[in-house]
Amino acid sequence: MDSQTASAQRTVRDTSTASTLKPNALGVLGILFFVLSAQAPLTGIAGAAPISVAIGNGAGTPAAYVLAGAMVLLFSVGFVAMGRHVVDAGAFYTYIGTGLGRTAGAGSAGVALFAYCAIQAAMYGLYGSIVAGLADSHLGLDLPWWVWALVTMAVVQALGATGIEMGARVLAVFVTAEFSILLVFGLVTLFKGGGPEGLGVVDSFSPSAALQGAPGVAVMFAVASMFGFEATAIYGEEARDPRRTVPRATYLAVVVVTGFFALTSWMLISAYGASHAPAAAGRALESGDSAGFVFAPIAAQFGGWVDEVLPVLLATSLFAGILTFHNSANRYLFSLGRDGRLPKGLCRLNARHSPWAAGWVQTAIALALVVPFALAGKDPVLTLFSWFSGLAVLAMMLLYLLTSVSVIVFFRRERLDTRRWNTLIAPALGAVGLAGAIWLILANFTTLIGGETSTAVWLTLSVPAVLLLGVVNERVRRRGRTTGR
Repeated sequence: MDSQTASAQRTVRDTSTASTLKPNALGVLGILFFVLSAQAPLTGIAGAAPISVAIGNGAGTPAAYVLAGAMVLLFSVGFVAMGRHVVDAGAFYTYIGTGLGRTAGAGSAGVALFAYCAIQAAMYGLYGSIVAGLADSHLGLDLPWWVWALVTMAVVQALGATGIEMGARVLAVFVTAEFSILLVFGLVTLFKGGGPEGLGVVDSFSPSAALQGAPGVAVMFAVASMFGFEATAIYGEEARDPRRTVPRATYLAVVVVTGFFALTSWMLISAYGASHAPAAAGRALESGDSAGFVFAPIAAQFGGWVDEVLPVLLATSLFAGILTFHNSANRYLFSLGRDGRLPKGLCRLNARHSPWAAGWVQTAIALALVVPFALAGKDPVLTLFSWFSGLAVLAMMLLYLLTSVSVIVFFRRERLDTRRWNTLIAPALGAVGLAGAIWLILANFTTLIGGETSTAVWLTLSVPAVLLLGVVNERVRRRGRTTGR
């Protein structure tokens, strides 16, 4: 057995060691709830769908979700194949390091941590704004958005320290609520035969519909909506029988998320009528209330009470996403500490086998990202949310691409799995699609972040800068270790 193979097999952690996350804590549904909460279904629909319909490919938006889902599914084939041989809370950086070498893995670790912390900070911005509005209108508490963000950071830190099972239970409640109301709306509209122009299958799913307008913008936002499905691998150490649980959770997550976004966006368009939906979405964007494009047809279907409930569900949707990315980021910090790439103190666990030290560091990072926007008086939605969410999507797409390449290299070298579709063809097709998605994101990055070109350039450059910083840090660390000998 050569050293690379031995290293890959040693990546499956010995659960008897002290620095090991709690084994057998999560089943398929538990992991699925973490993934769905990362997707923040209501946030994804209310935030992305109006933009895609208004300035993307209009009524063809559902086809963009199907295309993005197919691309992610192709990526998942190789991702799952490698996951059968590599189980680690570091997920992406461990996969990339195993296939492309430790230096590439270290660089990708920085990008992964950067992405998770950025998307969480972005969610704090939107969450704080929504909760501030709800508190003012329903409780008469006129407090700044950042007060609610800081209070929630404390709550998230406490929940993260209570153990992974508690987090899964909390997320199950929130995700079920938001997922159910959107799914019921979609199914009721579907079974009623759609809106004033019918279901509009051709208007939403034909090749001509998919390619009309600016399909690149629609695909870009559809890909962004898939953010977080890779969390299935992050919880591999805490899963029951990870070689079976993680693949099942991964495929189920991709299929459920794709079907959900495609169905919901399709029925929203149908509710307005394919010929009227783009104009309605455009008016919602101009009014500054893009969520109104989504909330209005749901309220028309179920009654005015929905207008009171949906904003609350939007807030809980964001809270669920914030908690999920807290757990994802602190497990990256834990894994990096355990591997010696960051201080060993980060791999300390509490009595519930929760990485409490890494959790405190992650919360400190969230503070460092959010507080400057509060001090500068920046709009939390137009700056913090828009900038960091676009940045996180770009960083994550780069990780997907590197992982696809790593899968191909790893299985060509190790021959642990000889299935060509799983280890070569699907990962290669996924890599091509991901490269195209990155190009679309870069070409439309100013639109994605809703900012100026100069801001887009600086944010874009930060991703390769973090990658390079991780690479340099790894080389310095290895040189120091060699010199120490």
